[in-house]
Amino acid sequence: MSPHSKLIAMNEADRAAALAGPPEEVAALLLEAAEAGHAEAQLLIGQLYLDGKGVDRNPVEALRWFGIAAKDGNVMAMNMVGRCCEHGWGAAIDKSLAAQWYGSAAERGLDWAMYNLATLYSLGEGVSEDRPEALRLFEQAAALGHAKSMNMIGSFHEDGWVVERDIRQAARYYEMAAKGGDFRGQFNHARMLIDGGDIAGARLWLAKMSETATPAFLAKTKIWMAAQSDPVWQQALSSMQAR
Repeated sequence: MSPHSKLIAMNEADRAAALAGPPEEVAALLLEAAEAGHAEAQLLIGQLYLDGKGVDRNPVEALRWFGIAAKDGNVMAMNMVGRCCEHGWGAAIDKSLAAQWYGSAAERGLDWAMYNLATLYSLGEGVSEDRPEALRLFEQAAALGHAKSMNMIGSFHEDGWVVERDIRQAARYYEMAAKGGDFRGQFNHARMLIDGGDIAGARLWLAKMSETATPAFLAKTKIWMAAQSDPVWQQALSSMQAR
C-alpha cells in the first residue's frame, strides 16, 4: 500500500474525525486511500460515487470501485456489485449476474447478501422462483440480526408461504423487525397491535416508522390507511399527517 495515503496513516480517532468532515474532503481522502489499494476505502468511495456525495454522481465509477474491492475479497463490495447488476447502476440490468454476486457474498456470511438473494428467489428474478430457499436465506440472515429479513419471515407466516399460516408467528417476527429498526416491520407490527386492540402502542410504532421510512413507502402506507374502514386507522392517519 502506498505510504502517501493520508487516511490510512491516521490513528483511529483522527480517521473517524476526518471521515466526519465536509463531503468533498472525505471523498478526496477516500479516493487517495482507494487508489493506494485499501479495500474498505474502495467500497466507500464507490458508495460516494453512487450517491453523489462529495463527488459528482457516477454509477459507472461506483461499479468500477465496487468491482476492485470485490476482487480483493470485500464481501460488502460483492453485494454492491450485485446491487448494481440488479438495478442497472453503471451497467445493464442483469439479475442473473446479481444473484451470482449475492451468492458469493452470502456464502461468506453477509446478511445483506442473504436478504438480497432471498428476495430474488421470492420473486423468481434472475433465478427460478424458490420460496423455500428464500425463506431459508431470510432465516439465515435473521439469525445474524438482520431486521428486514425478520419482517420478510413475518410475511411468509402471515401469508402462508411455504409454512402454515400463523398470525402469532407473523406478529412475533414483525415485532422483532420493528425493534431492529426496519420501517416496514414497524408498520406491520403496528397493524398487528391495532388488530389486538393496542391502539396507543400502534401509534408509537407508526410514529417511529414515519421517521425513517422512504417517501414512497410513506405515500403507499397513507393510501392504504385511508382506504381502511376501521376509524382507528383514520385517526392514526390524521395523527401522522399532523406531524
